[in-house]
Amino acid sequence: MKTAYGDHLTLTTDGHVATIVIDRPENNHVSVELMRDLADALEAMDRDNNIRAVVLAAAGRAFCAGADLVSPTGIGGTGMSGIDSLYEQAVRLFAVETPIIAAVQGAAVGAGLGLALVADFRVVAPEARFSANFVKLGFHPGFGLTHTLPRLIGVQRANLMFLTGRRIKGEEAVAWGLADEIVPLHELLPAAQALAAEIAENAPLAVIATRKTLRGDLAAVVRAQTAHEHAEQTILRATEDFAEGVRAVQERRPGVFKGR
Repeated sequence: MKTAYGDHLTLTTDGHVATIVIDRPENNHVSVELMRDLADALEAMDRDNNIRAVVLAAAGRAFCAGADLVSPTGIGGTGMSGIDSLYEQAVRLFAVETPIIAAVQGAAVGAGLGLALVADFRVVAPEARFSANFVKLGFHPGFGLTHTLPRLIGVQRANLMFLTGRRIKGEEAVAWGLADEIVPLHELLPAAQALAAEIAENAPLAVIATRKTLRGDLAAVVRAQTAHEHAEQTILRATEDFAEGVRAVQERRPGVFKGR
C-alpha cells in the first residue's frame, strides 16, 4: 500500500522496511513544507512498531539539489525566516529514532547533502554527486553540515569540500566514508532496501538503543549548529558577493567576487 505525505512524498512498506520517495520535480529542492512532511512521515515510522528501518530515496535524476536560494518562489524568496524554519524541521529529522538508509542516485547538493547526512548509511550509484557548494554562492554552509560532515569524513576532507565547493563522485564518496556502498543505478533501491532489511532482522529495541548511544546528542548539537550557521548566513546574505553568487548560478557561470 502506498501512502502520501503532503504533495511530494510517498511511503510504501515491505515487511519491517518502509521506503519513502521524494518526488518534487525537477530537482527535488527542499522546502519547509517538504521537510515538515518528511519529519511527519519519519516520526510516524517511529510510532509504528512494525517498521524497523527506513529507506529514503528520490525520483528523477537528482537526489536533492538543495534549497532553492535563487528563484523568487524558492526558499530564498522568503528571506532568512524561511531558512530558519527549514532548520527547525532539520532538527526533527535528526531526532528520529528509526535507522535510515539513503539511496542516492544523483546530485546531493547543499541542503541536499545535509539531508543525505541525516541518514545512518548512504547507498549510492556511480552517478551520485555530493557537493557543499555554499561558497560558490557567497553563502555559509547550513543544515547542520558544519557538524555532520566533519563528524563523518574528518575535518580535513570536510574543509576541502566546504572551501572548494567541489563535487565528490560516488566512488570517491565511498573511499572517503561519505557513502557506504556503491552499486549500479538500476540496483540502487533494491540494495538500499536489502541493507535496511539486514538491520530490520535484528532485535529492534537493541538497534534503537545502540543507535542512540552512537549518535549521542546529535539532534541537540545540530540545533545549536544551525543557529550559528543561520547567523552567519544572515550576515552573508546582505553582501554584494551573495548577490553575485545568485546571478552566477542563474547564468550558469563562475562568480566574480569582490569580497564585499
